[in-house]
Amino acid sequence: MDYGKFKYERDIRQKEARKKQVRVEVKEIKFRPKIDPHDYATKKGHVIRFLKAGARVKVTIMFRGREMAHTDLGMKILNRLIVDLEGMAVVEATPKQDGRNMIMVIAPDKRSAAPAG
Repeated sequence: MDYGKFKYERDIRQKEARKKQVRVEVKEIKFRPKIDPHDYATKKGHVIRFLKAGARVKVTIMFRGREMAHTDLGMKILNRLIVDLEGMAVVEATPKQDGRNMIMVIAPDKRSAAPAG
C-alpha cells in the first residue's frame, strides 16, 4: 500500500473519531450577594435551561468592596440554588472562594435525565 493511501485512510478514521466525540460545554452564570428574589428566579431559570441542554454550569458569586466581609451571603445563595435544583443537578465542584469570586460547578444529574428522555 502506498503512503498516500495510508494517510488518506488514517485521516478518515480520525474524522470519524471526532464525530463520535461528545463536547461537554461549560456555561457560566453570575450572581451578586444582594440579589433580588425575581432576579434570582430568572437566573435559576437560565441554569435549569443550561442543565436540560446537557451543559455543565459554573455558578459565580461576585463580591465588590465591603461585600467581601459577608461571604456567608454568597454561600447562602449557592446552598439555596443546590436545594432548588435537587434531583436535576449534582454538585461537581463544591463552592470555594477564588479572590473576589466564589465559584461552584454543577452538572446535569444523569439519573434524572435518563427516565425523562
